[in-house]
Amino acid sequence: MTDGIHVDEQLLGTYVTELGAIGETPDGMYRFVYDDAWQRARDTLLRWIDEAGLEGRVDAVGNVFGRLPGSGDGVVLTGSHVDTVPSGGKYDGALGVVGGLAALAALRAHGTPTRTLEVVALCEEESSRFPADFLGTRAMLGLVAADEPDRLRDRDGTTLAEAMRRAGLDPAAVATAERHDLRAFLELHIEQGRVLADEGVDVGLVEVIPGIAWETITVRGRQDHAGATPMDLRADALQAAAQMAREITLAVERAGRPAVATTGRWTVEPGQPSVVPGLARFSLDLRHPDLAVRDRLLDQVHRICADVARRHGVEVDVVRDKDEEPATMDSGLLEVCRDAAERCGASWRRMPSGAGHDSQLMASRVPTAMVFVPSVDGRSHTPAEYTSPADCARGASVLATALHRLAW
Repeated sequence: MTDGIHVDEQLLGTYVTELGAIGETPDGMYRFVYDDAWQRARDTLLRWIDEAGLEGRVDAVGNVFGRLPGSGDGVVLTGSHVDTVPSGGKYDGALGVVGGLAALAALRAHGTPTRTLEVVALCEEESSRFPADFLGTRAMLGLVAADEPDRLRDRDGTTLAEAMRRAGLDPAAVATAERHDLRAFLELHIEQGRVLADEGVDVGLVEVIPGIAWETITVRGRQDHAGATPMDLRADALQAAAQMAREITLAVERAGRPAVATTGRWTVEPGQPSVVPGLARFSLDLRHPDLAVRDRLLDQVHRICADVARRHGVEVDVVRDKDEEPATMDSGLLEVCRDAAERCGASWRRMPSGAGHDSQLMASRVPTAMVFVPSVDGRSHTPAEYTSPADCARGASVLATALHRLAW
């Protein structure tokens, strides 16, 4: 560390450990927006915010804020999310929240900033409970439709509005979460890949977040008896779907890095050992930082599905569930982060993100930058997710140093 702002590694380690115990099970983290674990995390954050001498509040959708008031106009915001994927880890998203809190706790000793600083824990980044992509960020940007609270349901049939009320929130007040005072947003995050770890680099400065497309591919064949139907007379929906998935994977592998495709969710009906499947449905997650390349790959995916369907004598239907364009981070803020890394004695490199983040939506309205820290073995979205205390503290120190530059 040269003249950077030092974040207390022990304090940050306590935050990571204690927050990581909320929603932890033998199978990983389960902390979904508005559930009991999420509410305990919210209350814990508010207590830590108070202990750090910051002003705490919760907005209409449940975004949690810690505020260090400034003498002038405008807010510099930092943070991430505390909701998790099913069977997730304790660093994804959460490090950006507690790292931001530890950064503001360190900066409080430097007096009153010119611009107000805030740390935020944003809601429903993962869409693990509701199909409400980036709900907290969308609410801050005024992008939540009026009918969403009553229209969106979780897998148990609970509406977003019902879940909000159970968490002490008023779904009729969602519009009050909109903000117009944000001047910059910085997000600290684990890389969720292995580039930094493999290259021995301390921090990554994210230049672009990929364009993400989610599709649901439904294959309809013919349900038949597994013993009495010869192999050459079948229209097996699962075999056709499996062939599609394999050919899609090969096509994306041929495209090379950084293109990625995942077929992570499958449904087979009727799902009986003695029945030839009449229906198979699978998800596709396809990503690339160049929108034109991503869309060319999607066109290729659709041709593959149609060709395989003809060969197998089945029908195929493709529905687009999510379509997010790539987001470019602010070049000026990236230079601030680069300078902060050097002031902290941290090695750095520019890089794309492989994952989607709140930052990609925030960047559509507010100058935004992301700082990555290494993930051991590149693990994420798994209980095996881990970043060393030293790397966590180094990243939070880079963040604090950048915030100091922006707010003082």
